[in-house]
Amino acid sequence: LGCMDFNSPQPFPPRHWTPQEAKQTLDRLGLRAGAVCLRYPPEFARGAMNHPDPSARRAAIELTKRAADVAEILGAEEVVVWSAYDGYDYPFQVDYREKWTQLVDAFRECCDAHPDIRWSLEFKPTDENTRFFTVPSTGAAMMLVKEIDRPNMGLTLDMGHMLMAGENPAQSIAMVGDKLFGIQLNDGYTRLAAEDGMMFGSIHPSMALEAMYQLRRIGFKGHFYFDTFPQRTDPVKEAEYNIRRVKEFWRAVEKMDENELENVAREHDALGALKLVDDALRR
Repeated sequence: LGCMDFNSPQPFPPRHWTPQEAKQTLDRLGLRAGAVCLRYPPEFARGAMNHPDPSARRAAIELTKRAADVAEILGAEEVVVWSAYDGYDYPFQVDYREKWTQLVDAFRECCDAHPDIRWSLEFKPTDENTRFFTVPSTGAAMMLVKEIDRPNMGLTLDMGHMLMAGENPAQSIAMVGDKLFGIQLNDGYTRLAAEDGMMFGSIHPSMALEAMYQLRRIGFKGHFYFDTFPQRTDPVKEAEYNIRRVKEFWRAVEKMDENELENVAREHDALGALKLVDDALRR
């Protein structure tokens, strides 16, 4: 364990501690801050950057920019924006193009206000707060990044969110490429609308293996964040398991034969692909 991500604004004034105190604690423990992650409070239940009230929308944007101030104090280089509330529940409830444009304009403002911070959207297809998010998939998220058109705008991909969206995480990672600023590792059973937050590689080990391979292939330079939910397990032991699994998968893909991988891909060889996975996970 080398770094920690911080939610914002919940841990900081007026609640618990200041960013300066958090930075002192990190330094004392020999840790660093990875990213600051937006968690909009319930007053934005009708939308944050998508709120129908312009004054509330402005408040959400200012709250988002303040997260960058926190990141700079902590020494983090990235702000991850996931909104539980930017979307809709019913047909005809919102103007889709208007909501999209609001996000584009808001992220452009954030990127321009803090050009040294990497701004990262974390998409999610659905949850109990918002049945349809304005940005529900990796493809839609990449369209948004392209329209925002800022060098410091990219994506954070969450394994569970990609599985919920019916995606193969490795393919999504490959398509995002150098716009992948962050990765959140977990697993899940892929039931409709369910985010299980299971330990990494525990349910879909072959997908976890290929995700690690694609992260290596695109030259991912960020940190690994574990977004798992230790509700009925020891959180320390769960963290240890996640770290161990990532290292195991990382070492396994290092040992995979690139010529064999190329041959399998060239021939679309399903049985050859399964053998590669079996061999890698047995090592």
